[in-house]
Amino acid sequence: MECVVHRVPMRHPGDASGVTRLIDDGLLAAGDIVAIFGKTEGNGCVNDFTRGYALAALSTALAPRLAIAPEAVAERVAMVMSGGTEGGLSPHFLVFGTRAGAAPRPGHKALAIGAARTEPLRPEEIGRTPQALATAAAVRAAMERAAIAEAADVHWVQVKCPLLTSERIAEAEARGDRTATADTYASMGLSRGAAALGVALALGEIDRAVLNSAAIGHDIGLWSGRASASAGIELMHNEVVVFGNSALWSGDRVIAHGVMRDAIDLPAVTGVLRDLDFSVAGQLEEADAARIDAVLAKAEASRSGMIRGARHIMGDDSDIQASRHARALVGGVLAAAIGRTDLFVSGGAEHQGPDGGGPIAVIARRP
Repeated sequence: MECVVHRVPMRHPGDASGVTRLIDDGLLAAGDIVAIFGKTEGNGCVNDFTRGYALAALSTALAPRLAIAPEAVAERVAMVMSGGTEGGLSPHFLVFGTRAGAAPRPGHKALAIGAARTEPLRPEEIGRTPQALATAAAVRAAMERAAIAEAADVHWVQVKCPLLTSERIAEAEARGDRTATADTYASMGLSRGAAALGVALALGEIDRAVLNSAAIGHDIGLWSGRASASAGIELMHNEVVVFGNSALWSGDRVIAHGVMRDAIDLPAVTGVLRDLDFSVAGQLEEADAARIDAVLAKAEASRSGMIRGARHIMGDDSDIQASRHARALVGGVLAAAIGRTDLFVSGGAEHQGPDGGGPIAVIARRP
């Protein structure tokens, strides 16, 4: 098999025309789509309904092309919508599919993809150990479907996870259970953190002995260098998509990853590019940038309020939420390096890279 990647713009969150054009023009069969990631122009917070809007638009557009009902599309295609395109980031979709490819090249590994999902989570499980363990099981299932045998060959795990609303909190309380928090916004971070630690557990980045509900959201020394979790109101399970390189796949695409130690860690970005055989001397030349299919990154404001000894105000701004500042900052650093702004930068990096930093991955075609 070969994994194919298409990056298409969106004019607004309900614009699925770029995705349907791929199908209608014969570039990709609807039945071959494995996952769609969307970067939408909402606020990325609890009330960011651009994610659900984009999901509904995709489901409506893909349903007749898959010959299924719109509500069944999400059962067939893993769809991860991430809100927030602050700064110069551009709204876009990343469409991942598979097709029959040539025989794998001996001694070479190519981009591989696998998807899985957890069972629906109860509100009281969100942000706690049960969510992390369910995520770890889904990661292992996705790795198996991607024919990736070694954790070292996994370079990115994208997770879409749920959040708490007042209604969901009340549902748990009516059954005599308490949720991890009564703060709906805080629930986003706890859910992302639990999902990320589930990825870390599955990939051997942490031991099971250190994973517990008390650590989630608090022990910032526990993190994954390959997890990217985005929380949303539009689901109650964890959607998991694993990317790696496998000797059983064909094609000229590969993926590499690194970890930014802070929001301005440009050397970490150039290190990933060099791993993919790019010659880096400032911003990539346009011809080189054209080899890149996707840039995936996490962004987070450091809890210390400092970046390399200088104070930042991201956590103290009462007008703009900190993760929105962080997305814009990291997006600017990446855009300057890559020479493009349609980058999948997701805010909220709890347990995803070190405090104030975050993982980054690039999917590119071999030169």
